[in-house]
This record gives sequence, structure tokens and C-alpha cells, in this order.
Amino acid sequence: MKYRSLAIFVSLISIILLLSDMSLEGQQVSTGLELLIKNNLQLLKGKRVGLITNPTGVDINLRSGIDILFSTPGVSLVALFSPEHGVRGDFSAGEKVGATIDPNTGLPVHSLYGDTRKPTNEMLKGIDILVYDIQDIGSRSYTFISTLGLAMEAAAENNIPFVVLDRPNPLGGIRMEGLLTEPAFTSFVSQYPIPYIHGLTVGELAIFINEEGLLKNGIKCKLDVVKMKGWNRTMTFEDTGLPWVPSSPHIPHAHTPFFYPATGILGELNVINIGVGYTLPFQLFAAEWINADSLSNNLNALNIPGVIFRPVHYKPYYSVSQGKMVHGVQIHLSDSKTAPLSLLQFYMLQETYKLRPDKNVFTLCEKARLEMFDKVCGTDKVRLEFSKTFSVSSISGIWMQDIPAFRKKAEKYYLY
Repeated sequence: MKYRSLAIFVSLISIILLLSDMSLEGQQVSTGLELLIKNNLQLLKGKRVGLITNPTGVDINLRSGIDILFSTPGVSLVALFSPEHGVRGDFSAGEKVGATIDPNTGLPVHSLYGDTRKPTNEMLKGIDILVYDIQDIGSRSYTFISTLGLAMEAAAENNIPFVVLDRPNPLGGIRMEGLLTEPAFTSFVSQYPIPYIHGLTVGELAIFINEEGLLKNGIKCKLDVVKMKGWNRTMTFEDTGLPWVPSSPHIPHAHTPFFYPATGILGELNVINIGVGYTLPFQLFAAEWINADSLSNNLNALNIPGVIFRPVHYKPYYSVSQGKMVHGVQIHLSDSKTAPLSLLQFYMLQETYKLRPDKNVFTLCEKARLEMFDKVCGTDKVRLEFSKTFSVSSISGIWMQDIPAFRKKAEKYYLY
């Protein structure tokens, strides 16, 4: 009887462990690339493939999708297309990417971040299908999604099927912040009328762009999205179990996409150092003339949800105030899901202006930087209104006014 009870106990433990393993397995996300591989790349067999990718296009074992497709029998990878930073990540931010030959495969690499942003008819000659596999970070001004839309447009014009291998939105699929891009402010950093934080996976975004007639002249491409398995809208990237590959030099960690919208718009003014060129990209707000303790105290007194500010002092390696000691605050997200990410830079500007009204960042910068600030915002309304009072309350309603209608429209294209 004793042994029978022990056997039952052991069996129960085994069942519990099995269920636990199943639960953990259920939390593991498989990307579109993983699902394509699992299906033996049947979607691409017998076709001449053009691949738009960068170092983030990897499987769970960090194997490059370029190398996987190139070495798969029956798949003919014939050309690579490079976004900002290059297919192998060997170009810095804003640096033009030139046409070249990929050293690992010998394939031609066509640049989509130089004089040409959209694949030309010549680039697409001899290609039967165009595949996109790049990790986005969930913010409109990140240029990869502009590359996505322009490539879809070129595919439609050349009657070439377009495939998106879906990947997680690192900010999750619920958060949306910011005005839609106004037509007059359309640019490569605000290519489509979507919020600054758009809340879509790249596959969902591709469907949205296609079905909403946002390609040139309202044309549509023949689009196929290879969905992920296991992802849901509440997940951040760190919930997925996937390895993070820096999507660009200043997005080194899976949590960095949360800081990019918190300071990235402000960074366009090139007046305040935001940690780019230092060890904490997009997590800092500092200048030579800021009193770090006063600014930190004032910001924390606002009790902004999900965020705490800490005084910091450092010397940037390059960029704004290179080699000079700057003072300011570090952003600590105590609850990334409740923090008003894209408004944080305006809160910091608000409190800095109270302490130093003689340092108006909008008059300290060059005109070209103001224009870029507006392009990233997708409008000049935010800057013009905020400049009157330097009060977040004057723009918070404007900043979020488009979200309810956009969310309702976007929900039609949810895949998860």
C-alpha cells in the first residue's frame, strides 16, 4: 500500500511537471521565420527570392535568415535588399548604404537607404517573390517600416508577391500614442498616417497599409504574412523568450524600444543629450546647464505613472556636448506598461524650462532641426502649441486625440 501511494504521488508529480513544461512551451514565441522553416520553406520553393533583411532576421539559434535561405535546397535566394544600417549591420545611423556584394553569399545587395529608398524595376528583375524579415521597435519614426511600405509598393507595381515574416512588437500590441502623420509632414521618418507608437506587429502593419490604400495611387500588392505562434498583444519582447539582436547600434537591448519614444523626438533638436553616444541610449536627458538634482526632484514631484527619475552626470563620447560634463536625469521605468512614454520628453522639457527659462530648446537649435522635429511628430501643431506655455497639459489632449479612431480601424487587421 505504501509503494502504491508512492507510485501515485510520483505520477502526480510527473503530470504537474509535464503541465508546467507545456505551459512554458506555450509561452515561447515562434517568429514568422521559424514557422517558414518549420514548413520546410515551401512558400519559397522553386522561386527566385529577393530578401529585405538585416541582422535581426535570425532564428531562435541566431542563424541569419540570409544564410538559411541561401543554403536551403530548392530555394534560390538571388538578391538582398538593405535598409538603414545594412543587411549585416555595418553602417551607422543616418549613413547612406551603398550597393555592394554580400561577402558571405556573394549575392548582390541593393541599397534602400541611400539615393534610392524604394526598389527600382531594375533591382527587381529576375525576382519571383520578395520577402521582408526585419524586427521593428514599435515607433513610427524607425525607418524600417517606411522601407516595408515602399518595398510593398514596388512589388505591387511589378506584380511580384510580397511576404512578411512576422515578428513581435517589443512594446506589445495594446499601447498607442501620438497624432497620425499629417500629409504635409509625410517623410521617411513618418511615411504613413499611423500614431507615433502604433501598436501593430510588422505583419499587421503591412496588411493595414495594403488594405487602407496607403500605397501609391491606392494600389495593392499580393501580400502574404507568415504569422507568429504564441504571441499575444500583452507581451513585450522580454516576455517572448526570443533572443534580442540590436536592431540598430543604439537599440542594444530588448528594453531599449521603451526609451526610444521617450526621448527620440526631442533628440532631433540636437540640443539635449539623450544618451546616444553614451552607455544608455535614449534613457538620459542632460545638458551642461541643467541642475540635475533640481530637475530630478521636480520631475518626481509630478508623480508620473510608471517612471522615476534619477540625477546623473556624465561625459558623452560624441554627439551633443562631446567630451563635456553634462547634468540631468536618467529615466527609470518602474512600470513600462503605464508610463506615458512619448510624453516623457515633454515633461522633462516642461520642468527644465521652469528652472532655466533662458534655455528655450526650440530657439537654441537650427531651423533644419525644428523641421526634423516636426516630421518625427508628424505635425507642427505639437511644437507650436507647446512652445506657448511649455506645459504638457497644453498638448496631451492633442497628442492622443487620434488614438480612439485609429484603434478601431486597426483592430480590423489584428492577427493576434
